[in-house]
Amino acid sequence: MAKPVTLFTGQWADLPFEEVCRKASAWGYDGLEIACWGDHMDVRKAASDRTYAARKLQVLKKYNLQCWALGAHLAGQCVGDVYDKRLDGFAPDAVKGDAKRIRAWAVEEMKASARAARAMGCYVVNGFMGSPIWKFLYSFPPTTEEMVKEGFGTIKKLWTPILDVFDEQGVKFALEVHPTEIAFDLYTAKRLLETFECRAALGFNFDPSHLLWQGLEPHLFIREFPDRVYHVHMKDVAVTRDGKAGILGSHLPFGDLRRGWNFRSLGHGDVDFDAIIRELNAVGYGGPLSVEWEDNGMDREFGAKESLEFVRSMNFAPAAVAFDKNMKK
Repeated sequence: MAKPVTLFTGQWADLPFEEVCRKASAWGYDGLEIACWGDHMDVRKAASDRTYAARKLQVLKKYNLQCWALGAHLAGQCVGDVYDKRLDGFAPDAVKGDAKRIRAWAVEEMKASARAARAMGCYVVNGFMGSPIWKFLYSFPPTTEEMVKEGFGTIKKLWTPILDVFDEQGVKFALEVHPTEIAFDLYTAKRLLETFECRAALGFNFDPSHLLWQGLEPHLFIREFPDRVYHVHMKDVAVTRDGKAGILGSHLPFGDLRRGWNFRSLGHGDVDFDAIIRELNAVGYGGPLSVEWEDNGMDREFGAKESLEFVRSMNFAPAAVAFDKNMKK
């Protein structure tokens, strides 16, 4: 059976929730991955007010949409990051500029996201965890193993109480493995699971776009963590090696054609989605394929509709019968 196809609303948070529902339904999506910002989802209201979640569910039902996951990326980033003024853009006005208050707000926000997911009938919250050691990525000044170990330990200390609430609610947290996160590739993802002693509450939101430009083969991540892929983003990226730009972005904005890589609408980049679907089928993943649409060179409504068509075209189920089964006399 083909997997449901959803649209992540994070790139549409400037629009009212019902308008996004109307558009997604008209394009033919099966549901939404609801972003926990804008007016799309207030996790504290959803966690404490049954009528709030009920109203959101009524709007989804009105447009024949479902919700399998929430996206709480912004608050999650504020939990584990070392404060700088960029985090103020993710935090409410009351705590901006105050590192301790931002982190305290973010921790409670992530706990509320687990309760909100339960109220919405979702099984997973996707998001970021932040990283106190991302700035150590390039080892100059030299980065010691003790510094790295301490960074992973800090994430464990900060996130253990949050994951305890996820366990209480019967909801999973799926880290989007991503640069600027404590886990940004295969080896750091493995180290993260080991740091948390492989507790079931923690898994991954698989997004191939962030792996490919680093030089990884994204489908091998699925093969490495077959039981930890809790959610999937469908997102493309184009890598351009023209001899001038590398993978670090050159301090050029997304969409600038001089960059060494850019996110692209599905089917316009270099991600091998056929290999990804085959790996997902092999590990028995039956959850949604969530289109996270990002392409600064294309109209987003055109891209959202075209991306749905692209996913539908290759959203094949695993084989029910081996093709060579009946090749015997």
